[in-house]
Amino acid sequence: MSMTELIQLLDAADAMPAAAALRARSYELLDLQDGAGVVDVGCGAGRAVGELAERGARAIGVDLSEEVIAVARGRWPDADFRVGDACDLPLKDGEVAGYRADKVFHLLPDGAARKAGESEGRANGGRSKRDHGHAAKALAEARRVLVPGGRVVLVGQDWDTQVIDSDDPALTRAIVHARADLIPNPRVARRHRNLLLDAGFEDVTVEVHTAVFTDATMVPLLARTAAAVRAAGAITAEQESVWVAEQAERARSGRMFLALPLFMAAGRA
Repeated sequence: MSMTELIQLLDAADAMPAAAALRARSYELLDLQDGAGVVDVGCGAGRAVGELAERGARAIGVDLSEEVIAVARGRWPDADFRVGDACDLPLKDGEVAGYRADKVFHLLPDGAARKAGESEGRANGGRSKRDHGHAAKALAEARRVLVPGGRVVLVGQDWDTQVIDSDDPALTRAIVHARADLIPNPRVARRHRNLLLDAGFEDVTVEVHTAVFTDATMVPLLARTAAAVRAAGAITAEQESVWVAEQAERARSGRMFLALPLFMAAGRA
């Protein structure tokens, strides 16, 4: 998928009323005062930065992609957009009062289980310590750039948790889990709370907001999901064709059901 196609897809998703409500809730959890600095990590084309600025915040957008930052600067020429890595933010210590990352942490590679941690875990009842890799590093960066008492909000999807009605639940389950296996850190959203606690954040809360789709809106996404899984060798071309055709027919006949839980964790530095 080209960057242009990706941005068009994200624009369409962001325009949905449920997505707008989710963003608004994340802004509420940031609890920013007028003029306070806030960084949106993985800002994409900059919609959240623009909306936060409209609410009176001094918003900064950071993204790893120079191409997408160029798009964001074109859309909001007066906003502050910077090319940077979530694990090495182009911000000074204590520069902002709010940190927001929306559907970003699943792209940060997970750390492998440490052998020493595994051994210790077995000695203590089977639990193993994990190196949470780039997610932990990103939250250490969040602590660095936040003022004392600053707020952090993480929004993300657990890629193993997609509820899709189908005449073939076994195939659907295989597609969902195989797609998750293609994501660098597919289950990080279920760990947001513990990651925040491990990073020293306080007053940590978690909410779940479930988006439900019963029309044809998500059929192209489901088709891309099946195509990716087939390309990875997890299903056959025939299984892909049959499954996508079933979902398209469900959408046409008003029998589509797709539910995507999105987890929103917040805390105070």
